[in-house]
Amino acid sequence: MSNPCREVITLQLGHYSNFVGTHWWNLQDASLSYDPETPLGDIQSDVVFREGQTLGGHVTHTPRLIAMDLKGSLRTLRQEGSLYDAGKDTSAVTWDGSLMIHEESPSAKNSFLEDLDRLDRGEILAEADFYSSSQPQCSAGAMNVDTVNNQLARVQKAYRLEGSVKVWSDFLRIHLHPRTISVIHQYNHDGEAHRLEAFGQGEALLQGSVLEELEDKLHFFVEECDYLQGFQVLCDLADGFAGLGSKVTEMLQDSYGGRGILTWGLAPVSHPNSTPMKDLYHMLNCTLGTVDLANHSSFFCPLTLRGGLGRRPSSPTAFPHLTYDPSLWYHSSSILALALDALTLPYRLRNNSVPMWQVADTLAVSGRKVVAAYGAVPFPMMHGSSLPDALSACTDALPWKPLSACPESADWRCYNQWVTLKGFEGQRLISSLAPGTRPPTPLHSLHSGEDVLASYIRSFYATAPLALQLVSTPSKLTPPFPQIFSQCVGAQGFLQSQPSPPGSPAPVVSSVPVMTSLQSGPALGSWLSELHRGASSFDIRRVAPSFLSQGPEMADYQEALEQLRLLARCYRDDSGGVMRSSSEEDYDDD
Repeated sequence: MSNPCREVITLQLGHYSNFVGTHWWNLQDASLSYDPETPLGDIQSDVVFREGQTLGGHVTHTPRLIAMDLKGSLRTLRQEGSLYDAGKDTSAVTWDGSLMIHEESPSAKNSFLEDLDRLDRGEILAEADFYSSSQPQCSAGAMNVDTVNNQLARVQKAYRLEGSVKVWSDFLRIHLHPRTISVIHQYNHDGEAHRLEAFGQGEALLQGSVLEELEDKLHFFVEECDYLQGFQVLCDLADGFAGLGSKVTEMLQDSYGGRGILTWGLAPVSHPNSTPMKDLYHMLNCTLGTVDLANHSSFFCPLTLRGGLGRRPSSPTAFPHLTYDPSLWYHSSSILALALDALTLPYRLRNNSVPMWQVADTLAVSGRKVVAAYGAVPFPMMHGSSLPDALSACTDALPWKPLSACPESADWRCYNQWVTLKGFEGQRLISSLAPGTRPPTPLHSLHSGEDVLASYIRSFYATAPLALQLVSTPSKLTPPFPQIFSQCVGAQGFLQSQPSPPGSPAPVVSSVPVMTSLQSGPALGSWLSELHRGASSFDIRRVAPSFLSQGPEMADYQEALEQLRLLARCYRDDSGGVMRSSSEEDYDDD
């Protein structure tokens, strides 16, 4: 069933959120259909993209996005972008006095950004035959912006940007709208001075000019929507942006009540130049951010490959078919973006989409507004095999890994779950056994992909309500997505029976299948309780008095800890299967 376009506005708050967001938008751009008459795939790109025109009349598709970051976080990217550049003012200077000109050398661009500039000027890259002999080369500035993106998608050049990516704009493929970027000049991205480190600093930011600018940008994007379904918020959880995000989501809740607000709290595996005191601040920010972002959102989901949000996390999440460097934000953010591409899929589909509010209502039941994410990146499916073959090979344990620093429940209990599988294009969803052949497993006897996946999930979670969606379109990877895949992953993301020989270059992976799960279950109660214990185990007035110097007040801090304790109790299942309400549990000892 076809749906009207229900628009979504995205907010990215913080540097790591912009890392994840940049990869996510690059993935969306790779699947974007520029011709509304011939839509491609299952994704309705207009949900998150807006159509516009340059001053020269060329059609553009830019994200419906507001991205906030600190001074010094853009490097080579102009805050206002270059789509609507009317040129520099060349009028004569009328000042008669002496002038002193200070020039600062611009930041050097990496090879990927240099190639983007060449395409913007209408040049042809040697790595791809962009134009047929009958099509003349576009002159500088005359190329359709979307054509630039389409041509870049065909480049098979393997960019190695691990040593050159300093900020998220170093690997941004697409043009942004002039109203997208907001720079917070009160704090610096680089250096030790004037950093946005504490929750209270972020809370205090949303007033004055920062609030006015945000409201202006929101009104611009909201007013051009016909059927706004809500907001997806990516917010840094470990620094002061957690405080800013709490105020932003509170404002969204107050101003746009009834719309979905799905908030994803992002945290990197590690921070550069961290210290024990900074690690303490990170934990406190995560603690307060979890409480407030959950209160003000339809649901809140932490996303991280870190082994925990406390000061002593376990090892980062490992994936059997990835060879990523957890310390590189460029790598870890790409994995979270791949997962987020699948996690956000239900409300971005062209047909049979599920609106944001329904996704939230399915998962956030009885006050349990924190959910955990899991992902199989890539989903382990052999090239040429069937879905029953792939799933029957994972009977001992589910193929996904934690994406929220929250392990699965040891007894496979779950209150609600939403599973998405995307990218099985060209593979069989059911078994193709010859007539009379005995099915090797019960999965091979089922007659639809939905039945196969549902039967497999219920073999682990027998009684949990389950929503699931299967989408054939894979996540398409274009330069400069990092090639972090093992030798056994083929070009389409499926496993190869014969891995590439040692020493030989691995195939360039151009697409991958991904499976994700959003869950609400008892494991979250343990996770929230651990967060509460970590923040309650010391006297903050003695150990970290500076954290409270700009807010919150001590009473507000203690109230947040109490809310966190009660939130953890919402996930407790003392009866062995029947949940009691939080109001009943309030009379129990903790």
